[in-house]
Amino acid sequence: MERSLETQVSQAVDAWLRWLPRWEPATHRGRVAPCRRCFGSPVLSAAGLGADVPHGVQHGLSTRIKSIVDHSVAEYTAVNLPMLQAELDQQAARNRARSYRPAEGLEPEFEGLPLDPEPLPGAPFLFTISGMAEEADAGVPDLPPLSDEAKAALRQEVGLADDYANMVGREVCTILLHHRLRIQAAITQYVEPQIEAMLEELTRSLDAPFDPNEPPPL
Repeated sequence: MERSLETQVSQAVDAWLRWLPRWEPATHRGRVAPCRRCFGSPVLSAAGLGADVPHGVQHGLSTRIKSIVDHSVAEYTAVNLPMLQAELDQQAARNRARSYRPAEGLEPEFEGLPLDPEPLPGAPFLFTISGMAEEADAGVPDLPPLSDEAKAALRQEVGLADDYANMVGREVCTILLHHRLRIQAAITQYVEPQIEAMLEELTRSLDAPFDPNEPPPL
C-alpha cells in the first residue's frame, strides 16, 4: 500500500533526526554561490530552519523532502502525462549510457551539492569531477529532435507537472508545520552547542592571537 504523504514526511524527518547527531561544522572554505535547493526554500521555512541554521543541517532535510515531492510528481507523470514520461524515459536511458555518473547514489546530505570545491585563487585544479562527468556525457548521443507540435505539447505537460509539484509542495509544507517542535528541539540539542563552541574558540583566538609559550614577535 502506498504510504500517505503525512507518513512519508514523518519518516523523512525521523531519518534526518537520526542523522543530525553525526553532523559537525564544516572546516573547509565556504562556497560563494548559495545553494539553489535551500536558498529561500519554503520547505525550510515551514520546518523552522532559518538562515541562522548551518547550510549542511538545512540541506539534509530539504533534500529528503524534495525526494518526496519528486516521487509524487513522477507517479502523477507516469499516469497522466505520456509525452513527458516518454521524454523522461529517453533521458534516463541516455543517463544510464554514461560511463561516469558521480552525482548518482549520494547520501541525502550530499545530493545536489557541487561536485568540486571552490578552487583557490591562482591554484586551479589539474582536473575536476564535474569536468570528467562532462567528458563522459559528451560521448553519449543527443536525444532526437522534436517537432514544433511535440514541443508545444511537451511544454503543456511540463506546466501541468509543475502545477502538481507546487500543490504537493504546499501540502508537504503544511505537514512540516506539525514537526517544527521536534526539529527545533534537535537543533537546540545537537547544533547550537557546536556553534557556541566554535564561537567561543574564535573569541579565545582573537583575544590571544599568539601562543603564550612562544616569544612575542620583534
